[in-house]
Amino acid sequence: METLNYHYKYPHPSVTTDCVIFGFDGTRLNILLIERGIEPYKGRWAFPGGFLNIDEAAEDGARRELFEETGLKTAYIRQFHTFSAPDRDPRERVISIAYYALVRLSDVKAGDDAAKAQWFPLDKVPSLAFDHDLILRMATTELRRQIHFEPIGFELLPPKFTMTQLQHLYEAILSVKFDRRNFYNKMLKLGILNQTDETIPLPNKKEAFLYSFNADSYNEMKEKGFRLEF
Repeated sequence: METLNYHYKYPHPSVTTDCVIFGFDGTRLNILLIERGIEPYKGRWAFPGGFLNIDEAAEDGARRELFEETGLKTAYIRQFHTFSAPDRDPRERVISIAYYALVRLSDVKAGDDAAKAQWFPLDKVPSLAFDHDLILRMATTELRRQIHFEPIGFELLPPKFTMTQLQHLYEAILSVKFDRRNFYNKMLKLGILNQTDETIPLPNKKEAFLYSFNADSYNEMKEKGFRLEF
């Protein structure tokens, strides 16, 4: 590493990244948490995160933490806020750049800290270390806001899915219940879904078509601008 010739002589903060990792089990949103093995907050749950390396950009640090905990080298990741309260970390002055990630549960593999990592349903998350309760509230609020402007929820679904699975995902994110017919019509009208020739059997002996996400149509719509209202 190149030697630094100049150093700022005044006290300055350390920088970390924290990553709120969302997964969807078909019914509920889940959050991946890590049990802390050291002080402060030993034994408490927290988000994957850590101090940035001196030669590392914030997003690179967040992706490194994501890979270490999930085994995923690529995933949807989005920066949503910077947390800078002076007393947020009892060790020293620490600023955290926060991201949220959307992953498919089936793609997640055990990372190095697998024994200390656990998925929690969003409505059953325990009290978290540091200011991570606040981070979770803001991440969830941002996810709910963003889903109106781009179909980011597709990152949580398998490549092919039923319309019912899509409805359950949107209901889980927005914490509401939709009328089945209205939801189907609205999503089809957007033109961002491809209906495949494949079907899966249903308990009532009927079959449901599988759909896939049409990225080209979405990118075209995104350039024009849209807002998804329910």
